[in-house]
Amino acid sequence: MQLRLKEVIEIVPQIKAIISAGIPVMGHIGLTPQSINIMGGFKVQGKTDEAKQLLIESAIKLEEAGCFSIVLEAVPVILTKQIIDTLKIPLIGIGAGPECDGQILVLHDVIGLFDRFTPKFVRRYAHLKPLAVSGVSAYIEDVKKGIFPSVDESFK
Repeated sequence: MQLRLKEVIEIVPQIKAIISAGIPVMGHIGLTPQSINIMGGFKVQGKTDEAKQLLIESAIKLEEAGCFSIVLEAVPVILTKQIIDTLKIPLIGIGAGPECDGQILVLHDVIGLFDRFTPKFVRRYAHLKPLAVSGVSAYIEDVKKGIFPSVDESFK
């Protein structure tokens, strides 16, 4: 977990430069999927006292750098509350409990397009994978048969 705080501290100058150029920046701490191999896989973050403190410090550093909000992913609810109480900017949760200022889920999870595994924090609202696979298969078949695109789907 120390590596994550180090990474946050190292990117603060870049965050400030991006913000100075007029581009808003949203931070992201906790489970960061682009770093899952460093973090040992898709695991809840902030379980130890040291890890909790490092996440709180990371959030503070991102807020001080000028982030307009922070995504907090896959952390225990009690830690989420501590971070909310520490920050002035909005905290957006993905697997961080109901206390956050906003919630996000990956669309593929919400509508059931990805079904290899389902994180604990995902609620699936539809199961569209079979319908999507059927539609794509029909498209491929029409292209192979030469019936798509037709004259009606072509410019004249």
